[in-house]
Parts: sequence; structure tokens; C-alpha cells
Amino acid sequence: MTAKDKKRGSFVVQAAVLASASLIVRFIGFLYRMPLTELIGDEGNGIYSAGYYIYTFLLILSSAGLPAAISRLVSTRIAKGEYSNAHRVFKVSMAVAGTLGAIGMIVLFFFAEPIAKFVDNPESVYCIQTLAPTLLVVGIMSVYRGYLQGMNIMYPTAMSQIVEQVFNAVFSVFLAWVLVKDSIALGAAGGTAGTGIGAFAGLIIIMIFYYKERRTIREKIYIEDRGIKQETNRQILISLASTAIPIIAGTAVFSMTNLIDMKMVKSLLLASGYTDSQANVLYGQLSGKYVTLTTLPVSISSAMATAAIPTIAASITAGDVKMVKSKINVALKLAMVISIPAAFGIGVLADEILLMLFPTQHEGGALILAGAVSIAFLSMCQIVTGVLQGIGKIYIPVIGALLGAVAKIIFNALLIPIQSINVVGAVISTDACYLVAAVFDLVMLTKITGVRPYYGQMIIKPVICSSIMSVGCVLSYKLFDIVFGNTISTLGSIAVGMIIYLVTMLLINGITAKDFNNIPKGKSMVRFFRKIGLMR
Repeated sequence: MTAKDKKRGSFVVQAAVLASASLIVRFIGFLYRMPLTELIGDEGNGIYSAGYYIYTFLLILSSAGLPAAISRLVSTRIAKGEYSNAHRVFKVSMAVAGTLGAIGMIVLFFFAEPIAKFVDNPESVYCIQTLAPTLLVVGIMSVYRGYLQGMNIMYPTAMSQIVEQVFNAVFSVFLAWVLVKDSIALGAAGGTAGTGIGAFAGLIIIMIFYYKERRTIREKIYIEDRGIKQETNRQILISLASTAIPIIAGTAVFSMTNLIDMKMVKSLLLASGYTDSQANVLYGQLSGKYVTLTTLPVSISSAMATAAIPTIAASITAGDVKMVKSKINVALKLAMVISIPAAFGIGVLADEILLMLFPTQHEGGALILAGAVSIAFLSMCQIVTGVLQGIGKIYIPVIGALLGAVAKIIFNALLIPIQSINVVGAVISTDACYLVAAVFDLVMLTKITGVRPYYGQMIIKPVICSSIMSVGCVLSYKLFDIVFGNTISTLGSIAVGMIIYLVTMLLINGITAKDFNNIPKGKSMVRFFRKIGLMR
């Protein structure tokens, strides 16, 4: 193995590349939703989200499981020196993705009107039709990504994701600005058009990287052992389906929570006396503000913990049970130590953050306050799902997600029709959904692996320190607000809160020297904290 191949094969390096790209992509997505919301408002956000969630669900069914499935199939064949079979996986997958993407595109475009009426959002028809071609583009792109990832080449995927999101952000805002002058519905459609343009840009980037690697691929196919049995297209298709379908099922069930809200929220609001415009505004606050604010901290904790998950699979392969349990606890603690203070901070500063991000469209603080706790529950779900998939228990998260979806439907039906609660009921039901799924997944994980999570370190200490931090955030905001405006006061109180949380966690041994071994420059940080007396 060459030095270049060894570098590519490093679990930590490859996970870090994808995790970094994920953070950048989520942050860009977070930033561009601010001007987009200012342009199309809460009502436009409701129309935009209805179309986007339908597209996302069809995308999951057609191609979301392909990168992971292709990556797994390709890597196992390359490990055995079967380069021609690995390339055949690529070709068969391309045919599958192209076919499913084309079918999805046709269905979404020509049935956009009845779909929009079914979800009680007829204004979203333009959004749905605009997004239709993106299904085909993203499907093809997912095959290139999966194939290169299977060869332990993660940089092309990372670069294509970043380029895709940059183009998406620029063109979404620009086209919304151009088209919103005609109508809010067209402005929302302009916002969704950026998704397709971004996907096409990402496809071009990943294709360039593939063609750079193609010569090396051909050379390896040429020199491989001629005695290797060649797989048929049918065999590969069966392997692809058996690998991708469980992944798709798990992802699709969680995506259904958005579809449940999309269908139930507006229908129940209309039935309880709200006008169509009022219902769109409330749904827009839910999908455009609550979802935007809560997904960023979830992506941070998930991305940081991602680096630990591949090593869990490696330890299982090596038969090191003790190390497996240790790494699972590290992943769980890392997610909670980040997501719990994020939930507290976003909750207590909900109104101030919304005013800072959306100066003319800052309604919706009650949604954020009620739903901030879902940040911690969803982070737990994502980490435990990754661990369960890593140990081969891919159907357990699907069951957990289904149980969560049932809880969501029940709470939606009970709470949303109450006018004093209205759309806040959808947020409370989301809290219940992720709580049920997280508890089920965690209980099953402990039964299967024998892992006993360190609940004191993982939950109790972060909750105590986050409570102290929250008081500090509120008091510091009031002090800053005497002199400064809302933006500086909000940013200042967030900074104060982060310092309070870190210091209190160090003082009560919530974060230990061992924890810092899992992050870059960790030893230097330990020396510094010991020097100033915050760590023993």
C-alpha cells in the first residue's frame, strides 16, 4: 500500500473530511435561510417547505441510501482485489439511480398539482415542479460519491457538497429576490430553484474528480487476478437492494415526521378556524425558523461524533469488546455535552436570536422555546442510530423511528386544534417523537452491546451546568442591552454562556482530561486548564 493509499485509508482522516464538509454545508444553509426568510416571509417559508419536504421524501426513496450502500459494496470488493467487480457495482448503480431518478422526476413534475392539493398547500405546485429535475441530478451524483467513498477517497464528496451548497445559497436568494416581486408563491419557487442549480454544480465537481481517478481505476482493473470470478449484474443488483433498502427505510421514517407536520399542521389549523394565509404563516414559522435553528447544533454534535463511529466498527472487527464499549460511551457523551447546552441556550434566548437573525420576520419565539429540547433528543437518535448501523442492527432504528412517528401523530391531533396552542403543538409532538425514538434506541443498544452509559457524565452534569449557563445568558443579556443593541447583546450573552458552561463543566469534572484526547490539540488544552486551576 502506498503512502497516499494509507492516508486515504485512515478512518479518522476520512471521517474528519466529511464531518468538516458537513459543518460547512449546514452553516451555509443556516446563513442563506436568513435573507431568504426576509424576502419571502413566513408565508413564503410555508409554501417553500411544503414543496421541499415532498421532494426530500422522494429523494430518500430514490437515492438517499445509495452512497452508503455503494460505498460498502465497493470497499468490500476492493479489499479482495476485485476491481472489475467494484466498477461493475458503479455501472449497475448508475443505471438504477438514473432509472429511479427519471421516474421520480416525471411523477413529481406531472403530478405536482394533485400532490400540492393533497397536502393542503396548492401554492406549492411551482416549488414541486421546480424541484423535479433535481431528483435525477442528485441520484446520479450519489453514485459518483458512493463509488469514490468506497475507494476511501472522501475529498471529492466533501468538495462537491460545499460547491453544491454555495451555488444553492446564491441562486436561491437571487431567484427568490427576482420572482417574489410577482408573487410569494413564485418567490418560494425561486428559492427552491437554487437546490437544482446547486446539485448540478456539485455533479460537475464530482465528475471531474472521478475522471481524474479513472485512469488509476482502469490500471487496477487491468492488472487484477484473472482468476477472480466476475459477478453478474443481477447479483450486484440484489446486493445493492439488500444493502440500500434498510438504510432508506430508516431515513425515510424520520423524514416522515416532516411529512406528518406538512399534512396535519395546515389541515388542523384550517379546521380550527385559521385562514389559508394564517395557516401558511404559522407553518412557515415552524419549518423556516424552528427547523433552521435546531438543525445547526444537531449537525455540529453529529459531525464531531462521526469521527468516533467508524472506529467502533473497526474495534468490533478486531473483537475488542472493551474498546467498543468505551468508544460508544465517548460518542454518546460527545453528542450530549454539545447538544444539551445548545438546547438550553437556544431556548432561553429564542426571541433575541430570532430578532437578530430575522429583523423584520422575528415571530416564532414560542416555537423555539417549546422545541429546543428536541436538539438533545435528535442528537441522541443520530448517534445511537449510527452505532446500531455500525454493529449491523440496521432495523432497530427503523422501529424506534416508527414508534416516534406514532407519538407525533397522537400529539399533533390532540394539541394543534387547540387555538391557544396551535402550531406549538407540532413542536411538542416533535419533542415526544424524538424522545420516544431516543429512549427505545438507547435501551436496545444497552441490551445488545452490554454498554452502560455514564448518565451522570452524559446527561446530569451537562444539565446542571446548562442550567447555570442559562441564568448567566439571561443576566448578561440584560446587562449588555443597557448599552448595546440586540445583536451585540445576543452574541455577547452567547459568548458568556459558553464560558460559564465550559468553566462549570471543568470544575465539576463533567469534562475530563481523557475527553480531550478525542479532539485536536487536546493535550495542550489540558495543560492550559490545569495551569489556571480549572482541571485536576
